[in-house]
Amino acid sequence: MEELSRAQWLVGAGHSAEIDLRGIYARHAAALSEESLAAALEAYRGAPAGSEEHRSARSLLDWQIEARAARETARLEERELEWEATAMVRLADGRAIPYQRAHIEIANGADRAERLRVDAARADVVARELAPLRRERFAREREVVESLGVAPSYIDAIETISALPLRALGEQCARFLRDTEDMSRELLGDVLRRHLDIEPADAARSDALALARAPEFDAAFPGAELQSRVMRQLGEMGLDPDAGGRIVYDTAEREGKRARAFCAPVRIPAEIHLVLRPHGGASDWTTLLHEAGHALHFANARADLPFEHRWLGDNSVTEGYAMLFDHRMQDKGWLRRYTGLAGAELSRFLRRAGFEELRFLRRYCAKLLYELDLHGGVVPERDIPALYAERLSAATGFRYSPNDAYADVDPRFYAGRYLQAWQLQAVLADTLTGKFDEDWWRNPRSGPWLRDTLFAEGQRETAGELAARVAGRPLDFAPLVAAIVRLVEG
Repeated sequence: MEELSRAQWLVGAGHSAEIDLRGIYARHAAALSEESLAAALEAYRGAPAGSEEHRSARSLLDWQIEARAARETARLEERELEWEATAMVRLADGRAIPYQRAHIEIANGADRAERLRVDAARADVVARELAPLRRERFAREREVVESLGVAPSYIDAIETISALPLRALGEQCARFLRDTEDMSRELLGDVLRRHLDIEPADAARSDALALARAPEFDAAFPGAELQSRVMRQLGEMGLDPDAGGRIVYDTAEREGKRARAFCAPVRIPAEIHLVLRPHGGASDWTTLLHEAGHALHFANARADLPFEHRWLGDNSVTEGYAMLFDHRMQDKGWLRRYTGLAGAELSRFLRRAGFEELRFLRRYCAKLLYELDLHGGVVPERDIPALYAERLSAATGFRYSPNDAYADVDPRFYAGRYLQAWQLQAVLADTLTGKFDEDWWRNPRSGPWLRDTLFAEGQRETAGELAARVAGRPLDFAPLVAAIVRLVEG
């Protein structure tokens, strides 16, 4: 796991354009032998339900299944990562933009016609070169998982062994989309006319990227002070921002660096890399806060935890901690203290934040429902691209391209992890407010509580179990809807 994480960090951070995943799997073949799988399966089936032994065995069996699928698709993942590091988006006028910069160029583009041209060229190269790799990778992963016979289907394996309640979460998503449809339509029309001077019927995904960038607020979010202000806030709540040197922050511009920020836990808890390629403005602040939540979680996990609780488990938990921090960008008190926002400008920013929160939640709900169809084996493959565009366009109000039907999919239903994380962060924020008041993010007692009570346990618990332990309540979307209403109504 350390070798895999280090290799993925090096290529993602732009330090290398090549990655040898197959070599790593070959060196550690014994870890994924038939005997290892049989031992994990026996432990899982033999441990009493609800016991610590069952918890550990489930995580180890899930890892065996995931790692075997990853080993079998390593050639495709290598090609995908190398493609992302070197691919170019070529425009009709002869210009070429590195694929990794395309989203940044679109988000920062002031000329709408140019944004549409760049995004169309990006979608074309994705359809020709990336989509075939991803389509083959996902199909092969399903084949490997289903061939192991641990569950009736790929979706059943994720539900039971990975402890992600996909079908129940899908039902919650369908209700959320229905319940927020009117609010979404009203907000979308207002925001599009006010900020881009276009009608909802004309809105494309590239317009959503431009809206999210929100350059009119840049003066309040200076890039030069991004890291120092976030680290100041973490220090005020009693956390060591770099965890005694265990967290390495990499926020510089670098050719070949992935546009999507990430946290690479190379050795848990001893060596954690936070990697961010600047886009500019408030989005960088949100991203750094998000990745800092991951990094602080991994760097403060107890070193004596067993492997499965440090490295494995329900990633809804670490995503929940990440979202707990990134949602401070929706907190009026936090914004007043650490940014240049105040008065009417602060109110406008919070309303935009409410719009973006609703858009992203609806997008991820639609993604999960689409991915259930993608992996469910019922929808013919030829209909998948159109289904993707239909679901995402209807949910967000922005026109999506069928060309992104495979590129816009996170492996193993990770969209479901994000959705549970959204729900979990609301539970954690309410708990922290109850214990340490509304400004818990600067209370020097809140950080140690988070570190010692939550981060230290790694991912021993699922998101649902964690919510039950700290708050005695289940995960749902109701607190998120209430928070969005507060943001948009002021």
